[in-house]
Amino acid sequence: MSDTITPGLVSLDTALGADKSAVIRALAARVVAQGRATDAEALYADAWDREQKDETGLPGGIAIPHAKSAAVTTPSLAFARLKPGVDFGAPDGAADLVFLIAAPADAAEAHLAVLSKLARSLMQEDFTAGLRAASSDDEVVAIVQAAIGEGDAASAPAPAPAAAAATPAAAAVPGAPSIDGRPARIVAVTACATGIAHTFMAADALTAAGKKAGVDLVVEPQGSSGYQALPRDVIDGADAVIFATDVDVREPQRFAGKPVVRSGVKRGIEQPAQLIAEALAAAADPSAARVGGEAAAATSTPAEQLSWGARIQRILLTGVSYMIPFVAGGGLLIALGFLLGGYDVTADAKDVILQNSLWDLPAGGLGQYLGSVAFMIGATSMGFLVPALAGYIAFAIADRPGIAPGFVAGAVAVLMNAGFIGGMVGGLLAGFVAWWIGTWTVPRWLRGLMPVAIIPLLASIVASGLMVLFLGRPIAALMEGLNAWLTELAGTSGIIVVGVILGLMMCFDLGGPVNKVAYAFATAGLAAGSPENPTPYLIMAAVMCSGMVPPLAMALASTVLARNLFPPVERENGKAAWLLGAAFISEGAIPFAAADPLRVIPASMLGGAVTGALSMAFGVQSLAPHGGIFVFFAINPIWGFVIALAAGTVVSAFAVIALKRWVGRKELEQAESAVPVAA
Repeated sequence: MSDTITPGLVSLDTALGADKSAVIRALAARVVAQGRATDAEALYADAWDREQKDETGLPGGIAIPHAKSAAVTTPSLAFARLKPGVDFGAPDGAADLVFLIAAPADAAEAHLAVLSKLARSLMQEDFTAGLRAASSDDEVVAIVQAAIGEGDAASAPAPAPAAAAATPAAAAVPGAPSIDGRPARIVAVTACATGIAHTFMAADALTAAGKKAGVDLVVEPQGSSGYQALPRDVIDGADAVIFATDVDVREPQRFAGKPVVRSGVKRGIEQPAQLIAEALAAAADPSAARVGGEAAAATSTPAEQLSWGARIQRILLTGVSYMIPFVAGGGLLIALGFLLGGYDVTADAKDVILQNSLWDLPAGGLGQYLGSVAFMIGATSMGFLVPALAGYIAFAIADRPGIAPGFVAGAVAVLMNAGFIGGMVGGLLAGFVAWWIGTWTVPRWLRGLMPVAIIPLLASIVASGLMVLFLGRPIAALMEGLNAWLTELAGTSGIIVVGVILGLMMCFDLGGPVNKVAYAFATAGLAAGSPENPTPYLIMAAVMCSGMVPPLAMALASTVLARNLFPPVERENGKAAWLLGAAFISEGAIPFAAADPLRVIPASMLGGAVTGALSMAFGVQSLAPHGGIFVFFAINPIWGFVIALAAGTVVSAFAVIALKRWVGRKELEQAESAVPVAA
């Protein structure tokens, strides 16, 4: 394993810029100049994205900007001793010791363990004093390498970080807190988004504070290079739990029933003594918050620091993260089905796969058969979209007991034509009902049945019953009314107005009831279309073109125009959204809309209205009910279709960027910083 730090990565007593952005950019350039990364701007962008979520300045004049980046080829530490110091957001002022921790996106466990050792060393005063006193680049390298253990021994793979050892017996500290005549016992979990730096610094800070206070405290750092779970008897014997995390705690059910104090990981570094005091108070308070249920999902940011809106947004994002594979996989298979089987593959795809095979091909040959197979697999996958969204929204609220009632509520939403908005509502209902039932005090003999039978049964009845009783009829009435209204408008000279209305409807709920009304209106009229009556073809083209705008606009904004405004998971979703949008899979924008509906949906509607109006103005006709750009042969004129689509996509992309940049940015960042990133 190559050296993590070299003299070429060290800058002593120099000014790298007036602010932290300039310093990070300069250190990223130094890493690239040493041949350890391929793209300075990409490394800077990844490190800056992490900095935007949570500032990396720490007490004592230290800053540790860090990132995992695809641009990094060799795990590296770039160090700068700044004169003057630069503000990285630490409570005690500017930082003069700055480490840029650059790890490859697929860094091995041994590499991550080495980088984590640096973070732990930064908690030691003699280490930072040595860096401030060093007179040469080589001396800095020697100090850091000694701290991280590089050398002959470092070539062996490092084991997963072990839980921090318990502090010595509290009896040795005068006035140490005691419970039931013995030293107080606390267990803690620390975890940050990258699992490299803050995780281990918080673990060491809590351990040191526990030793000073005379508390038996043991910490489980959950880092990227793995973690060693606390022994069962240690958890059982604990009086309270501290979760100092920025991501979800792994296996939180181990701590069920324990009094809990939750905070962000940086508070574990900056205020460990206060966290321990709060945990001791919680242990003595019968009404204190506890790790709930059989497997309660630990929140990573204290509830009191998030508004209700931010908490709901975070719950929705959890559901979206689990839903994404259904959207991406199913949408791409549907697009492949249209490409192989033609735009009419939907007419008999089910019959083809049931009645034909590779040795008994349908009349359309191999292309029709493979296209039908791809289309039906994709359509089946997409059928799980809303139930999965609802199920994992409920999971984010009530953990495993919420999954079944959430899936059922999502399936009922599909049955009632409520779309993904109905799924979100159903998931929230199921989750909160399941969580509430989980708080009931029940006899001991019944506790084992609660998470596997009682909670799923009652929560399913309540949540799905509410969906059926209060959502079904209003949605049906809305669909019927909109359908009648559009039919009346289409027969007048206000065809461009119809295009605007259809564009707005297609982008309003992305596969929900309003979207379905517009699409059903278009497809139902195709049979009546003819060269003498082209209106149905005009409507179909406007509907399909407008429905392609949201995913394409989100892809353009998140992967090209303003990557820094979108979290990493949305940038990944944006890559898939290019193809989903091209195939007229409006659901490709659902991950963006569910995470940020008040910005994404209005921006999408604006672009959809532009596209719908232009499509009508250009007289674009489509004989195909689906397929997007893959059915170009059934669209005329194709140039009008492309121009209308491009115009709406650009309008929506710039609109969502403007809204994210200038409307409620602080609240958005607060919510995003508390959300786990799912691959």
